[in-house]
Amino acid sequence: MTQDSVLTVHGRPLGSGSDSLGELRSSADAEKDFKELNCRFEEDGYLYLPGLLNRDTLLAARLTMLEALADQDFIDTDYPLNDGVAKREVSVSAQEMVGLSKNNESLRQTLYGGPMIAFYEQFLGGPIRPLDFTWCRVKSSGTETATNPHYDIVFMGRGTKNLYTSWTPLGDIPRQMGGLMVLENSHRQEEIKETYGQSDVDVYCTNEPDSHETETGEKRWQGSGTGTYANDAIALREELDSRWLTTDYELGDLLVFSMYTMHASMDNLTNRLRLSTDTRYQLASDPVDERWIGENPIAHGPVAKKGIIC
Repeated sequence: MTQDSVLTVHGRPLGSGSDSLGELRSSADAEKDFKELNCRFEEDGYLYLPGLLNRDTLLAARLTMLEALADQDFIDTDYPLNDGVAKREVSVSAQEMVGLSKNNESLRQTLYGGPMIAFYEQFLGGPIRPLDFTWCRVKSSGTETATNPHYDIVFMGRGTKNLYTSWTPLGDIPRQMGGLMVLENSHRQEEIKETYGQSDVDVYCTNEPDSHETETGEKRWQGSGTGTYANDAIALREELDSRWLTTDYELGDLLVFSMYTMHASMDNLTNRLRLSTDTRYQLASDPVDERWIGENPIAHGPVAKKGIIC
């Protein structure tokens, strides 16, 4: 049995053949060639940049986050803290994400300074601004840890569409930990971009019977919608005749992708917590989504909701 054959999504084997699972293309060879990087991004919908970020700063950020999680009794202290062995299942709310990032200076240095900002200034060709909200992901083991396939645009599309996601592993994340995967050529799926890609998870139908619950925040989103495109990553790959791309991530790696790049994650098959962040960047001159800026972004709360007649 090969390493890839045991990878799962919601408990189902992802598959190990070259027609179902592939390797992300590394752009380490073109790290300073931004003309080439822009060409690759246009072609692939993503850039995988191994070792771009400072490992020492990231390690400090990781340890600070693990200390905070240990204080909440999520870490098995019979093991070294840096191993991040889970004591129990972890679920991190949006409010808890804010705490994990605001109280972590090394993390903020990594995400909002240094090589990250220098990269985007060169890549986008001008002064940039990040969205202020930091998405901190903490995934324990199990078949419910996989993230379903989605575009980011449906969650943050009220500003510029030329917004870019950085997915940053906070530690080594081999395949068995279920890191992020990208659906090959999904940024070229025009029908999906023109339908699902035009949606907004915070828009709701005022003429639906449960609209009041959505408006007040009792329900996060109306109906069965969660912003995901599909609940079955394997079936989606087959439907689009594509394959999922991933790799064995290491501390210091960076994955950048577009708002229209379909992505998901696999099950974490280890006993360790999978720590990562995802943050967004754009030209400072472009319009910005008001949900994700300021000292206390409104995020997907009641203030973000927009009612329409459906």
